[in-house]
Amino acid sequence: MTELRIGIIGAGGIAQSRHIPTLLKLNEQVIIEAVYDVNQAAAAAAAGRFNIPKIMNSHQELFAEVDAVVICTPNKFHSEIAIAALQAGVHVLCEKPMALTSQESEAMIQASKSSGKVLSIGFHYRFMKESIAAKKAVEAGDIGNPLVVRVKALRRRKVPGWGVFTNKDLQGGGSLIDYGCHLLDLSLWLIGNPAPTEVTGTTYNALSKVPGQVNQWGTFNHDTFNVDDHVTGYIKFENGTSLLLETSWSNNIKEDVIEEVSISGDMGGLEVFPFSLNYAKHGMLFNSEAAWLPGEEDPSLPQAQNFIDACLGRAEQIVKPEEALQVTQIIEAIYESSESGQAVSIQSEKERVN
Repeated sequence: MTELRIGIIGAGGIAQSRHIPTLLKLNEQVIIEAVYDVNQAAAAAAAGRFNIPKIMNSHQELFAEVDAVVICTPNKFHSEIAIAALQAGVHVLCEKPMALTSQESEAMIQASKSSGKVLSIGFHYRFMKESIAAKKAVEAGDIGNPLVVRVKALRRRKVPGWGVFTNKDLQGGGSLIDYGCHLLDLSLWLIGNPAPTEVTGTTYNALSKVPGQVNQWGTFNHDTFNVDDHVTGYIKFENGTSLLLETSWSNNIKEDVIEEVSISGDMGGLEVFPFSLNYAKHGMLFNSEAAWLPGEEDPSLPQAQNFIDACLGRAEQIVKPEEALQVTQIIEAIYESSESGQAVSIQSEKERVN
């Protein structure tokens, strides 16, 4: 079977906990050829732990050794490195979010089109069994036309106290751009990625600014904390659908985690986690839960497999960069709306061209 030579750029937690172990499970199809990190000690540690043969001195040097890269750097560097890789003729799987801004995201898309190389973004929630079941149900018309989408991505006192998650300059934001983006992307994909037209949002970081807060995921400096830990948003789409979003690292909720995507259509509705269809028939109301769902328990595996297949021309990529751009547009608009106190309009591609 054809082997794809892959390089890892950024040897931190997400590379070592998700991407590298997953690719090693697919070792008949890929080989991890090299790793690069600005922290050479981190690169060396990852290479030693996973028997990666080469440690490179720059990402440009790495491009000459591989067919594809997985970018696991802080968000600030996603666009720069992805564009350089694509221009060097290398396929790219970039961790979410796509980039800090719509402009950066659009430049990545243009580089992909010009090079003819695959650009995919690591929105792995699309590859969950429940998500795939929900996509099938929506496409089959089981809920009719989607009208209202409700999204919750909430954690109870779980600000990531490691890495650069609370560094606005490097990450661009907090709970929304890091965590809420996953379920936002999933919900957009499920309803067919209609074009967003107007966004209203509010961001908070009051809780994390209070000294001595309980936090389950390590410690952080409340004095320098300058990213969002709680966000609400309301999005309108050109087809009339609306979406209500709430995401938080630090919610005061009873549950440890709440992850919900609920879609109400004109013929029925569905819940994604756990998957259920809700509809009326024969004068009765039904809630239909699946007794069994096919697919992998770990969505990282089908995500990596789809990227490999897309690079080798065997499959269409499931996460298209134009769809990931929509997520960036909405996140950007939520932050802008919160700062201005006003709703933000999003122009369609046709409007921007004209």
